[in-house]
Amino acid sequence: MRYTLVLIPAPEGGYDTVECPALPGLVTEGRTREEAIAMAKEAIALYLRDVVADEDSVPIESEPPELATVDIAFERAASAATQPARAS
Repeated sequence: MRYTLVLIPAPEGGYDTVECPALPGLVTEGRTREEAIAMAKEAIALYLRDVVADEDSVPIESEPPELATVDIAFERAASAATQPARAS
């Protein structure tokens, strides 16, 4: 079976996160890209084992998910120091 993984690099050298869109809730991580993929393979095997044990149908990825990048207009709110204090 083949599943698409989404690898999300960690900022500032933390752990890479991996998601598998075809398997809802499957998220894992690793210290490196390779470790994250290995952890994902293990998590997928366990996920599928549980699906079969529950007599559910095994999710099949018919087409890989499509990723899109969007631009969002965003204006930061004023910092708490410049906002008026709330009345108690």
